[in-house]
Amino acid sequence: MSYREAPTYEISFMFRKILVPVDGSENSLKALDLAIDLAKHYGSKITVIHVKPAGFNPEVDPIEKAKNRVKGRGVEITYKTKEFNPAESSTSQAVLEEIVDGNYDLVVLGARGRTLSGEIYLGSKALSIAINAPVTVIIVR
Repeated sequence: MSYREAPTYEISFMFRKILVPVDGSENSLKALDLAIDLAKHYGSKITVIHVKPAGFNPEVDPIEKAKNRVKGRGVEITYKTKEFNPAESSTSQAVLEEIVDGNYDLVVLGARGRTLSGEIYLGSKALSIAINAPVTVIIVR
């Protein structure tokens, strides 16, 4: 099968709904690039979400950065912003809730930061989501 032929139904079924959490970082936008490629190939629907503590307003809106990144790419994307109470929840928990509530099949996210080992480059949020997500997670660096 060449790369330009129609995708198999089996793979298309596995990647129907893709969630892409963005925080404005280059790695989260690279994750969006990968999700767009998957969506074009497999006919997936993409939702981009920015999760933030209640009342927090970043200088540059990650959703706007994502919209600028996808201009002219030929993929329809849904955008969401979700706030959480930092005394009761976390970014990771809010993303995990969205995965379940939205019935997503795949999460594509960018990794930032480092774990306890300086040799392993993976942010704690990405690690928490990857470990606890009930669906496949692709981490982009």
